[in-house]
Amino acid sequence: MRKYVVKRFLQAIPVTFGVLVITFAVTRLTPGDPAEIMAGLEASPEAIESIRIELGLDEPILTQFGVYVSGVFRGELGRSFYLGRDVTQLIGEALPKTVWLALVALLFTAVIGVPTGILSAVRKDTWMDVAARGSALAGVSIPPFFAGLLAIFMFSYTFRWFPSFGSGTWKHLVLPGLTLGLFSAGLTMRLTRSAMLDVLNEDYIRTARAKGLSERTTNYVHALRNAAVSIVTIMGLQLGGLLAGTVLTETVFSYPGIGRLLARSIFERDYPVVQGLILLIAMIYVIVNLLVDVVYSLIDPRIRYE
Repeated sequence: MRKYVVKRFLQAIPVTFGVLVITFAVTRLTPGDPAEIMAGLEASPEAIESIRIELGLDEPILTQFGVYVSGVFRGELGRSFYLGRDVTQLIGEALPKTVWLALVALLFTAVIGVPTGILSAVRKDTWMDVAARGSALAGVSIPPFFAGLLAIFMFSYTFRWFPSFGSGTWKHLVLPGLTLGLFSAGLTMRLTRSAMLDVLNEDYIRTARAKGLSERTTNYVHALRNAAVSIVTIMGLQLGGLLAGTVLTETVFSYPGIGRLLARSIFERDYPVVQGLILLIAMIYVIVNLLVDVVYSLIDPRIRYE
């Protein structure tokens, strides 16, 4: 296992470098000049050029890329064009808020999506199955921004149960957390149902039933344990997606996490912040996938990594 973990970390190096190259190229190719945006519409060409020199945007592209990569290897992600602060500090302030939001969404996904998917598979073609599939379809079909607006109208404006924006208390996490987890719960339910149905059709499940084992033991011990590998994969990928996919949700609820920071930085052409956040998101996916692989071996001892 130790060799496998080291191997995966080594494989992450070219992936990370590829993310650096693509992110740097995309930010530079995006229409819009940060210097012009910072200077304003009525700024003179001399003022714009002065800002470009101050930001280092007058240097050749390869020189800019070399400076950025060398800074990354030193643990420095640069300074924000607009706020004048280190990108690592900005991410450090915003990331914990997004982590809490993602955990609320993941809890909602685990409590609603997984049990509903299992029940839907066990009660296949019953009214429970139809209702569960319909709810899952609605969850994955409603855009996050629209679900967020509906949640604000119903639970904040109409009933006044939860605040509609900002952060500070646990109540600020409820609406954006449930909105973020709605799509994840629907997708998890459908994939969990599919994984359970595949296992329930296996020969050893029919053998267990023929031997006289109860339906509860057959479904929730033998079948669920073997379907758990697929369910863990789903949940792991959902965690990475929840941490990375908060842009729309945090924007709708004015929640000060990395998603809102990323959206604002893209509009402002704040290259260092955009590059730092995308690099962070890529590393989150690498680490989550590695953790999922490790959990595989704990769930199913037959899985071994060389």
